Amino acid sequence: MKYAIIGCGRISPNHIAAALKNEIDIVAICDLIESKMDETIEKFNLSNAKKYTNYEQMLIEQTPQLVAICTESGSHGQIAMKCLDYNCHLIIEKPIALSLKEADLIIEKAQEKNLKVSACHQNRFNKSIQKTREAMEQGRFGKLLHGAAHIRWNRGEDYYKQAPWRGTWEHDGGALMNQCIHNIDLLRWMMGDEIVEVVGMTDTLMHGYIEAEDLGLALIRFKNGSYGIIEGTTNIYPNNLEETLYIFGEKGTVKVGGKSVNLIEEWNFSDEIDNPENIKENYKENPPNIYGFGHYLLYTDVIEAIEQDRQPYVTAKDGRNALELVLAIYKSSNSKQTIKLPLINYSTLDCAEGEVTR
Repeated sequence: MKYAIIGCGRISPNHIAAALKNEIDIVAICDLIESKMDETIEKFNLSNAKKYTNYEQMLIEQTPQLVAICTESGSHGQIAMKCLDYNCHLIIEKPIALSLKEADLIIEKAQEKNLKVSACHQNRFNKSIQKTREAMEQGRFGKLLHGAAHIRWNRGEDYYKQAPWRGTWEHDGGALMNQCIHNIDLLRWMMGDEIVEVVGMTDTLMHGYIEAEDLGLALIRFKNGSYGIIEGTTNIYPNNLEETLYIFGEKGTVKVGGKSVNLIEEWNFSDEIDNPENIKENYKENPPNIYGFGHYLLYTDVIEAIEQDRQPYVTAKDGRNALELVLAIYKSSNSKQTIKLPLINYSTLDCAEGEVTR
C-alpha cells in the first residue's frame, strides 16, 4: 500500500512510526519547510521517499492510496477534500476540521467515492479504554448516571512560539480543541454519543498572547438521561498532571487515569466477575509521551478497513462528533446560552467574531 504524509511537525513521527511498523510503503512526505522533511528522512531512514512542498503535485505524481494529514488544524478540511478528489483514503489528525461544514463535506465526499476516512483519535485503542468499552458494551454499568473528562495539562509560551498557528481561531482553537479533544471524544463515545444540550464556559487566564482559551468547562446532558462534565486546561503548574476519564453507572464505577488515560485506577462492578487488581495490572500501559501507543493500532485498523472495504473503527463521523461538542461549548460560552444539539453549522472563525467569555 502506497502511503504519504502531509505535514512533518510535532505529531508526524508517531504516524510515520505506525506506518513503518505496519510495513506499508512510504512513497512521499510533504511539508512547506524542506529542513523538516530532511530531518524526518534522516530520523526514519526514508531514503526512498520523495520530498514535496506542494501536496497536490505529490498526489498527482505519487498516487498514494493512503494519506495522513498532519498539518495545522485549520488546513485539514481543505487538504482532505483535495486528497479525496485524487481517490486517497485518509487518516486525519484531530480535529478532523475546524468547521462543521467542512467535516460534513469530507464525510459526504468519502461516502460518494467509497473512500475510508479515519479521524486520528488513537486513545480509543488504549488497553484501558478498550477494556472499559468492553464493559460498557456488555451492559455491566447498568443505567449510566454521569461521566467526567478531566484534562489537566501544561503548555507554556515556548510551545506556542514553536508554531504561530497554535492558539489562533483561524488555524487551531484553544485547549479544548487542541489538547482536550481526545478525552472529549472518549466521554461522548462512552456515554452514548447522542447529546441533547451543552452549557459551556471558557476563559484565557494565563496565556494572554493567544486568541483562544486555556480553560474550558462544560456540562452535558445526553439523550439517554446521563450527564457529562468536562474540565480542560493548559494552566497546570508546573507540568502535565493527568488526563482522566470517569464513568459512573448504577452497577459500576471506572476511573481511567494516568498522563493520557493509560491506567485503570478504579474498577468496581456489582457483578464481581473479575478481580479489580488483576484488571489494573493487565490493562496498564506506560507510553513514553502523552500520545500513547494507539497510532500503530489505528493504522492497522485503517489498512484492514481499506482491504476489507469496511468502515474504520474510528470514523470521520466520530471526528465530527468530537468537533461538534467542542464547538457547542465555544458557542455556549460566546452566547452565554444553553446550546441544543445537533449543531448544524459553526466554526472556530465564529468565535473570532466575538470574545469568548472573559
